[in-house]
Amino acid sequence: MFTGLIRYLGALESRTPRSGGAMLRITAPSEVLDRAELGASIAVNGACLTSVLRDGRAWETELSEETLLKTTLGRLPVGATLHLEPSLRMGEPLDGHLVSGHVDGLGSLLERPIGEGIWRFSMPSLFGPMTAPKGSIAVDGISLTVVDCGRDWFSVALIPETVKRTTLAAMKPGGAVNLEADPIGRYVARALEMRGVDENLARFVERGFEGS
Repeated sequence: MFTGLIRYLGALESRTPRSGGAMLRITAPSEVLDRAELGASIAVNGACLTSVLRDGRAWETELSEETLLKTTLGRLPVGATLHLEPSLRMGEPLDGHLVSGHVDGLGSLLERPIGEGIWRFSMPSLFGPMTAPKGSIAVDGISLTVVDCGRDWFSVALIPETVKRTTLAAMKPGGAVNLEADPIGRYVARALEMRGVDENLARFVERGFEGS
């Protein structure tokens, strides 16, 4: 699990095609490399990846074809700046929101203000039932609060500090982003989808454990 707070940036040094996917080599600060031991989980632009090798300046990870297709990691140019977050440890503060590192889909930047203000992103329509004002959403791994939303778009208010410390500072309209829905919204949407299919589940949705 992750928090969606981006404290570290890295860079895509190389992407080498492999059978069934690709190998990424990512340069990173020492604080991230210290956590990138074999088998460790690190979120890269919001996607949870596993470290398979590290040295004094970079770590490497294997990507499946599914990850290459469903995230921006298969299309970013070599040299691109990346958001990095080591996995959350027991006892560490949760200052953002619970982020699983499982990218649900791709969106894109629709509109950004000249100065401070509201940023608007597109999202797949399947996100609609899982997105609500004041709810959470992860954009390239950044924990953000939804201001408003429609069927295929949402808006967020970004403070200058967040923009300055992430790749959003250089992002232009049309830029693709990885999206992860609020986990609470995901389960509520699934439960509502199944209402009427199972009577016991329908009673649980309506009344909780007392009615099931």
